[in-house]
Amino acid sequence: MSTTASTSATQPSKSKSFVGLDHASIDPGTKRLVTMAIMLATIIQVLDTTIANVALPHMMGSLSATQDQVSWVLTSYIVASAIMTLPTGYLAGRYGRKAVLLVCIGGFTLASMLCGAAQSLEEMVLFRVVQGVFGAALVPLSQSTLLDINERKDHGKAMAVWGMGVMIGPILGPSLGGYLTEFYSWRYVFYINLPLGILSLLGLLFWLPESNKSDRPFDVMGFFTLSIGIACLQLIMDRGESQDWFSSLEIQTYVAVLIGSLWMYLVHTWRAEHPFLSPGMLRDRNLQMGLFFIFVVGIVLLTTMALLPPYMQNLMGYSVLDVGMILAPRGVGTLVAMMIVGRIASHVDQRYLILFGLLLTAYALNMMCGFTTFVPEREIIVTGMIQGFGLGFVFIPLSSVTYTTLPPHYRAEAASLFSLVRNIGSSIGVSLGFTLFARIAARQHAYLGESITQFSTWLPLNVNPDFAAPGSSAALALLNGEITRQAMTIAYINDFRLMMWLVLSLVPMLLFLSSTKPKADKVKAPAGGGGSSDVHVLE
Repeated sequence: MSTTASTSATQPSKSKSFVGLDHASIDPGTKRLVTMAIMLATIIQVLDTTIANVALPHMMGSLSATQDQVSWVLTSYIVASAIMTLPTGYLAGRYGRKAVLLVCIGGFTLASMLCGAAQSLEEMVLFRVVQGVFGAALVPLSQSTLLDINERKDHGKAMAVWGMGVMIGPILGPSLGGYLTEFYSWRYVFYINLPLGILSLLGLLFWLPESNKSDRPFDVMGFFTLSIGIACLQLIMDRGESQDWFSSLEIQTYVAVLIGSLWMYLVHTWRAEHPFLSPGMLRDRNLQMGLFFIFVVGIVLLTTMALLPPYMQNLMGYSVLDVGMILAPRGVGTLVAMMIVGRIASHVDQRYLILFGLLLTAYALNMMCGFTTFVPEREIIVTGMIQGFGLGFVFIPLSSVTYTTLPPHYRAEAASLFSLVRNIGSSIGVSLGFTLFARIAARQHAYLGESITQFSTWLPLNVNPDFAAPGSSAALALLNGEITRQAMTIAYINDFRLMMWLVLSLVPMLLFLSSTKPKADKVKAPAGGGGSSDVHVLE
């Protein structure tokens, strides 16, 4: 009796603040059903960040939109999703994780149907905003749920399953989107979410148990200021290149609002009794390093996937379907890596797995630095599989080790921050990647062209006499086209080289990650502690 009382007295804050699920109360069969249902929700949300990209040219005709206008179909979804990722931890604690997941999946599925039925650009952008709002919580809540329903020793396997959905979605998105658009209609890019969303909704409705709740007040000021800052950052990244960056008044306005809102957020958080994001979780060094790592991984993963399709289409003449088929093996490499990591994660220090993945990813990017305008399909497939395999060894252990030393009651909040940082990294990476590409291509075009004059004796040898006479306008246009192709190739290679050095820069940062095998005690929760039978407290 005295021991129990003592234990309860020493851990009240932990049990009261713990918001999650008790893995001991869920049988193995139910765990598998919950895992399948929640992974369907993860896949459809992540898939929609990239699947609509290839359908944009077809939407332009149907919705009577210009290239600049139709880009808001992507921007609106990204911004809405980024903003609503932030309150995920609060909503799950206040209303229960099950209720939030059911509402989000139902809303996301309905919004997907409305996107498919949209008849104007205004309707499409509005429905994409709704889709982003409801879909934002799916990825962080799926991660925290899988961590909660599995014992700590099985977290590596759980994160391998979760990572399959998060990593495969962006990789298969362009391929699946191209197929549906080519053989059916761009509207099926959104309609495909209907059966998957219904299955996920029914699975979680019947099998997911309710989580504990908390009465933590909502910090309206913190949410508002941070949301404005995140929205401005996303708009800067998405609109910067098309608006010529800081020479545009639009971008200058976004930057000013971003600085002001983040300053207000920091000042408010310093003084608030219950800040929007708990500062306490950021004292955990593994979480700090995990956020830094996933930021860079987001840059490398999405930037590579954004650069390769135009490289293959514009320089090598591949169709959309061919590009999808050639890039699909990258997902196979990721799947194989995740299956391997899931089996060995509990037996190997996960920092070694991350190191192996980083080196393999850097090796693949180094191979891509040798690409030419005539690179064989086989080489693209091999480098893609190697890179996918390497990223699988990085992403899964990282998703687990980030939370290893973090108290469980911070998981939902930390998972939402983890997803947000990954998305911000992806946005920054894609934006800067294309900006550097455009500027390097222009510079290289000038450099290559300045040495060609009318006195270049080798020039006639490179012009087909059946096409045009040397020195004619047609011949000069042909020559300019080839110079442009070579300049663009150099620009792509420079982007790949930059990402390779980014990956290698993460290697020494592994020293700052703590041991991946912490000890844990099971502390009996006091009566009225929210229904959880035990709480894991890290030593």
